[in-house]
Amino acid sequence: MKYMASLLVEGIVQGVGFRPTVYRIAKSMNLTGYVRNMGNIVEILIEGTKTDVENFPDELKQRKPIRSQINNIKIDIKQQDTSNYDDFIIKESSDNLSGSAVIPPDMSICDECLNEIFTQDDRHNKYPFTACTNCGPRFTLIDKVPYDRKNTTMDEFPLCNECNDEYEDPIDRRYHAEATCCPECGPEVFLYKDEIIKCDDPIKMASKLIDEGNILAIKGIGGTHLVCKTTTDDAIEKLRNRLGRQTQAFACMVPDIETARGFVDITDMEEKSLTSVERPIVVVDKNENYYLSDMIAPGLHNQGIMLPYTGLHYLLFKYTDEPAYIMTSANLPGNPMLIDNDEIISNLEGIADYYLLHNRKILNRCDDSVIRFRNNKPVFIRRSRGYTPKPYDFKSIDTTHNMLALGPELDVTFSILKDGRCYPSQHIGNTSKIKTIDFMKDAIAHLMKLTKTENLDYIVCDMHPEFNTTKLAKQISKEHDIPLIQIQHHQAHAASVMVEHQIDKAVIITSDGVGYGEDGSIWGGEVLYLDSTGEYINFGGLKKQPMPGGDLSTKYPIRMALAILSTVIDHEELRKLMKENYSDLFKYNEREVDITLKQLENNFNTAQTSSMGRILDSISVLLKVSQNRGYEGECSMKLESAAIGADGEYDLKVDISKDETDGRYIADTSKLLCDIVELIQKDCDINKIAYSSQKALADVMAKIAIKCAKEMNTNYIGITGGVFYNKFISEYTKKVIEENGFKFIENENSCAGDGSVSVGECAIAAWKINNK
Repeated sequence: MKYMASLLVEGIVQGVGFRPTVYRIAKSMNLTGYVRNMGNIVEILIEGTKTDVENFPDELKQRKPIRSQINNIKIDIKQQDTSNYDDFIIKESSDNLSGSAVIPPDMSICDECLNEIFTQDDRHNKYPFTACTNCGPRFTLIDKVPYDRKNTTMDEFPLCNECNDEYEDPIDRRYHAEATCCPECGPEVFLYKDEIIKCDDPIKMASKLIDEGNILAIKGIGGTHLVCKTTTDDAIEKLRNRLGRQTQAFACMVPDIETARGFVDITDMEEKSLTSVERPIVVVDKNENYYLSDMIAPGLHNQGIMLPYTGLHYLLFKYTDEPAYIMTSANLPGNPMLIDNDEIISNLEGIADYYLLHNRKILNRCDDSVIRFRNNKPVFIRRSRGYTPKPYDFKSIDTTHNMLALGPELDVTFSILKDGRCYPSQHIGNTSKIKTIDFMKDAIAHLMKLTKTENLDYIVCDMHPEFNTTKLAKQISKEHDIPLIQIQHHQAHAASVMVEHQIDKAVIITSDGVGYGEDGSIWGGEVLYLDSTGEYINFGGLKKQPMPGGDLSTKYPIRMALAILSTVIDHEELRKLMKENYSDLFKYNEREVDITLKQLENNFNTAQTSSMGRILDSISVLLKVSQNRGYEGECSMKLESAAIGADGEYDLKVDISKDETDGRYIADTSKLLCDIVELIQKDCDINKIAYSSQKALADVMAKIAIKCAKEMNTNYIGITGGVFYNKFISEYTKKVIEENGFKFIENENSCAGDGSVSVGECAIAAWKINNK
């Protein structure tokens, strides 16, 4: 008696060699039938004996392609008298079925393709676009599902006979490898300066130009890098002057782990991330033998490194003796990545000396992902290439509503919730810029098309009324008559941790630079209790401090330090302290000291903030380990680096009191800064002060969280927010929490910073809707 089974397989099953794998398994088991892409899933029909048909799903799970991910298999097995098929075949794709797509992210080049690039008599020799089903671009070149060549930017490059034979052979690893090509039929790379430079090997010449001290703009798979050498200061200084980025750390690409170990320390976990198929940038510690230019990551004890992830990268290193190249995103501050050749040339005029470009379109911009390890766990600083748009599992939260969440303003991603999956976008960036908002609109339309999200039930955004994302959400809501839900920034932060760990109630410490509070002040140092009703309780946190001039106190943190000290030190004494020791840190020197104090006395243009980020910045400038903020997080990062060299500590503490009006626990950061000033005046060790102040802040927030967890009867305490990229603060907070018997959670497969706020917004909105 024959049996027939129909299987519908959901997950990352397109663009990863899934169908030829099914074909090979079915043939090995003597099964007949077919496999095909069906909209956003893979459909399999098999015929055979009862035992073989029943065993097939287990065989598929065990032998599935290494890059695939099976989320669900729907199986219907029936008995039948005769067979309908006399062989097993791979059918043409169909898009008749709707549903959620899981588009594979871009993947680094595999060893087999890399070996072909460096094999003299192989037709892929020295060809930078070599790819197969196990590697190469996916998300950055796909236009729509199903993932077939005609639906990608590779459609412009018809296959030659040899490539087509591989493409149509189910046994070949390039069977339906949509990015496959060779020098005869694929994209071309060329060198440009004023006009195309004629040469036999553009990549070899590019390496030579970099080694001579030139800055090159190199177009990749998801955007463009600015590239220069790393062993001398001259090229880096030139790059900094042209970009106007005097202090911001640059990421480096190194040819292999062994070379990297010559100047940085790499743990086993960091090596695993660096060598993974995703190939993110990983922030690692410099070692005592560090020999690259100090201008790469000035004032920091660590720097970001990554390994090559395309054939072009490997070929660049083939022709150089440089141990590393700077590879930094080639976009003007706050603007999206450059992807079009004409746009690259015109926007980078005066910045790049030469351009190494190619003629394959980049459909979806996608920045490099960035990871840092703390508490022996990874956390995303930026979750993008290699991971986007892989979804989070929201089936326990919501499976019925379609939702679009737009996130905050800086380091933004948006997220789409559909069919119990939350799809975060690639890194969008700073949406205060019009070009970035336009990029966001295009990216939303594209991800909605890929996920086949035709209608939205809700639009979700931040509470801040001036964010462009909030304005865009309100515009979409009004134009399409879609209900709008606004979520408090730190509540969304906290939810991103909870949903990752699938917890329905927890106390979360939220510490960052800025978030619009429900009371109209600027939050950034709160302890929140959340549960799956979608509501939260603010149990307390850092004392609200005056912030004269708003964003001016972010750019010039000495203003913030003065404001905090003004609450506990006599103003005349403070005026003298600032003029004698810190006047050069004010934009207008001594005159600004008087203006700022007057501003505080009259409470003119002075916001209130509980931000942990502003406290850390203030400590950093008081210690003079940093001056003005040249890039986001600079002062706090340099404070962390200063603490690395501490030999011992001082007895710094932050007092906790209970507010008589609302019962919240408040940590007095004014006294902490006053104590720090006293230590400075006694010529105490700067590194020890840096260490002790971070410890005091971590300790007090942990203690407030523990009080909250006991009152709310929950075992889970978590951390989130940009402050918790700080390794010491994260690890000390974890230590205090676990020593008091609580379970500790943190962002691991998501961003501690604002990059996962949109994921949290989806969770909070769904909880609210389903508990209405």
